[in-house]
Amino acid sequence: MNEQAPPIGLDEVARHSQAVLKSVQSVIVGKDESLRLVLAGILAGGHILLEDLPGLGKTLTARCFAQSLGLDFRRLQFTPDLLPADVTGSFLYNQKTAEFVYRKGPVHTNLLLADEINRTPPKTQSALLEAMQERQVSVEGETYRLPRPFTVLATSNPVEFEGTYQLPEAQLDRFLLRVSFGYPTENEEWEVLQRRLGRRTEDVELSPVIDAETLVKMQAALEHVTVEDSVGRYMVAIVAATRTHSQLQVGASPRGSLALLLASRALAVLDGRDFVTPDDVKGVAGSALAHRITLRPELWMRRIDPATVVADICRGVEAPQSAQTPSYGQIPATAQLASRKLAQER
Repeated sequence: MNEQAPPIGLDEVARHSQAVLKSVQSVIVGKDESLRLVLAGILAGGHILLEDLPGLGKTLTARCFAQSLGLDFRRLQFTPDLLPADVTGSFLYNQKTAEFVYRKGPVHTNLLLADEINRTPPKTQSALLEAMQERQVSVEGETYRLPRPFTVLATSNPVEFEGTYQLPEAQLDRFLLRVSFGYPTENEEWEVLQRRLGRRTEDVELSPVIDAETLVKMQAALEHVTVEDSVGRYMVAIVAATRTHSQLQVGASPRGSLALLLASRALAVLDGRDFVTPDDVKGVAGSALAHRITLRPELWMRRIDPATVVADICRGVEAPQSAQTPSYGQIPATAQLASRKLAQER
């Protein structure tokens, strides 16, 4: 554990996070848990895959988070004819200077919306691999660092097969979390219509709650969230169980364990704690592991959801009893009061 003081207190991280959530929830109706997972992924410094049916607010969610977090935002529509240079940028000849000049691509931003990422061929999808892992791009032998923070929010429609390409496992593994929204209830859908009538415009603009520099400090502060050894071993046990489960052909790699660690720390802070509990681990397990496992072929026809298998594994792995009782303390009461106040205002 790094003993150096965090650049920003965890209580302040919790306050900012709740304010960002409240801002986004003013537009996105009834998807509080999914929005919490998306924000947890951003706080953890990871990338998120929003996979769901068309028209459920995936693109709007990305735009709302970019506006509330005060981030530079680019939207790139992935199509079958998209080239890697359209993502990373390329060198163009400048006739005035008689030199080749690098023109930055849309990946040079804080939050990149890779819309319908499964509509582009694997060659173009691979252009994002270096950016997502090393936070840099290499073009014509030159390496360019990406701005901080850098997050990819990608969308994918699972029901469309015409003109789509399955994401390779290496690409899926780069996403810290995979989040789905699902259909709204009738009351939630009516509230969507009411809000649209009240706005009298299709456009939605949110005021920034924080800025990019503050988000970087919040991400660094998460390194000071305590993870008890028993909770860490609980994460490892869950991931190890995916490798021996009878319904799985391929289990999660150690990157799955890291995903549980990073995302559960962020979820703990969102809940007003400076330590991780087994419930935090369970809360992110489905989103962190379901896209990292492969079902046995004979189970595909039965339409078994990988997230259901992960939930079954979590129930089968015994949680550490000592970690059920808080042993390190809550984030200062001011942050808790602020979080409760924001929740009541919603």
